[in-house]
Amino acid sequence: MTQRIEDYALIGDLQTAALVGRNGSIDWLCLPRFDSAACFAALLGGEENGHWRLAPTDGRECTRRAYVGDSLVLESVWETRTGTVKVIDFMPQRDRAPEIMRIVEGVSGSVDMSATIRLRFDFGSVVPWMRRAEGHRVAVAGPDSVWLRSEPPVKTWGQHFSTRSSFTVGAGEKVAFVLTWHPSHKPRPRRVDPHRALARSLEDWKSWAERCRYQGPHRAAVMRSLITLKALTYGPTGGIVAAPTTSLPEDLGGVRNWDYRYCWLRDSTLVLEALLSAGYLEEAAAWRDWLLRAVAGDPADLQIMYGLGGERRLPESELPWLRGYAGSAPVRTGNNAVDQLQLDVYGEVMDSFNVARTAGLPAQPHAWSLQLSLLGFLESKWREPDEGLWEVRGPRQHFVHSKVMAWVAADRAVQTLEDDPSLRGDVTRWRAMRDEVHREVCERGYDSERNTFTQSYGSAELDAATLLIPRVGFLPPDDPRVIGTVDAVRTELEQGGFLRRYTTTGPSVDGLPGGEGTFLVCSFWLADALHMTGRTEEAAELFERLLALRNDVGLLAEEYDPVARRHLGNYPQAFSHLGLVVTALTLAGTGTAG
Repeated sequence: MTQRIEDYALIGDLQTAALVGRNGSIDWLCLPRFDSAACFAALLGGEENGHWRLAPTDGRECTRRAYVGDSLVLESVWETRTGTVKVIDFMPQRDRAPEIMRIVEGVSGSVDMSATIRLRFDFGSVVPWMRRAEGHRVAVAGPDSVWLRSEPPVKTWGQHFSTRSSFTVGAGEKVAFVLTWHPSHKPRPRRVDPHRALARSLEDWKSWAERCRYQGPHRAAVMRSLITLKALTYGPTGGIVAAPTTSLPEDLGGVRNWDYRYCWLRDSTLVLEALLSAGYLEEAAAWRDWLLRAVAGDPADLQIMYGLGGERRLPESELPWLRGYAGSAPVRTGNNAVDQLQLDVYGEVMDSFNVARTAGLPAQPHAWSLQLSLLGFLESKWREPDEGLWEVRGPRQHFVHSKVMAWVAADRAVQTLEDDPSLRGDVTRWRAMRDEVHREVCERGYDSERNTFTQSYGSAELDAATLLIPRVGFLPPDDPRVIGTVDAVRTELEQGGFLRRYTTTGPSVDGLPGGEGTFLVCSFWLADALHMTGRTEEAAELFERLLALRNDVGLLAEEYDPVARRHLGNYPQAFSHLGLVVTALTLAGTGTAG
């Protein structure tokens, strides 16, 4: 039976990540990077597409589980009829090769354990050749090899194209499994002591968590979200992926299944605000530098997303051999939205560099020249329709949020030149652009009869993205048009106490069939907007409801279905966790928002 999305916990090594179910099965893992092909893909197919289950032989789900302190080390406990056992799952921060370590520890009595590992390279489609070598089970196919060993050795055999083990642990006994990915053309990877690696991982996470300077309300929730964001960071470059998964559906059984294993520019301002406010200046600088490298070049070629190192080509394809999570097909890799025109990203980039500058991050000498180039291009393009923030696959429109973010781009340039007149740039020119954009949005994107900004020019539809209007400074929070927009969006897009991003019933703006759940970051935006418009008690109540949606280890997906009461979309989702951190800081009065 398919595990619910929220039944999974995350482990990772700052270069890739795995999802571990409550039943002790690792059902998703891409090696060696977030955007590599999966060797465990049962999440999007079945057990035949690759998984690694390690649990008591009776087959039940764990009794309880939790991360060890402020770490990404997962501890799952089973209380059985004959005794209690725990499994510690983690991935050491990488030295050379990526490794998953699973340590079984007897707590009381004795427990019979079983393990099944079914490796399937290339997203569950390639069965590797298995052999024994130097105390390992070795799986090889093309460029990939995986080496598996246990300490102490346990009974292991091959069965139905899988590797199986069985053993018994008593109180105080430990059995460790180590899985190591290695390029198949290279010699055996060096051995790493799993128990020393565990101690080192816990110390690494403890040291990192101690750098957090936020000590306000909901600190545990903020810390867990920050740890999740750190886990979604590709260490070598500083890029942060939107999620470690692809094709987890926004509509169960539907086609809204996308690959999120890339870095989106739309996240950039929120990332910087969250990291800077929490005291993670090093991570903020790494993200800023990734952003600077990624967007360098011809401003006409600016993309909405990039690969982990700033790669530009992310061609979309379908994997027909995978039936999809809960039958939600197609399963996709790559993302064709990379070729869309989304004018809002120019504002996001300009706002990000402004946030970094005002926070005191050391400036890069060529950053301002790049910003001027981006703004010059936007000056000639902002009047055009685009696909907008939500990456619609329907016709381009004049999305209000896109125009507001064009205003942000010009406004941040004006702010920068006013703060530092020594920089080159025509402040009068950018003021004129800023004023023109503002005037047009207020004239064409505002419905005076309903007292609300709309999704696009001339449309009656609403969009949760317009909640960001006071946040970015386009209008003050006490402006009647802002208050009217907050009220209208809450009334028309609310479902089950949370917020949809736009309407998907009837002729949908996004050009796709089916619906979707409530979009979690939009509900965080609503909490921010309520707080900014003086309704802090309502904002706090909404924030508490959002916190209650986190699973037992504090993770959030992209969306939530309030009818079925389950998570939807790729998981865990950086946007959702960024929203949590920023809203917590905002309500506590320590954030940069508002």
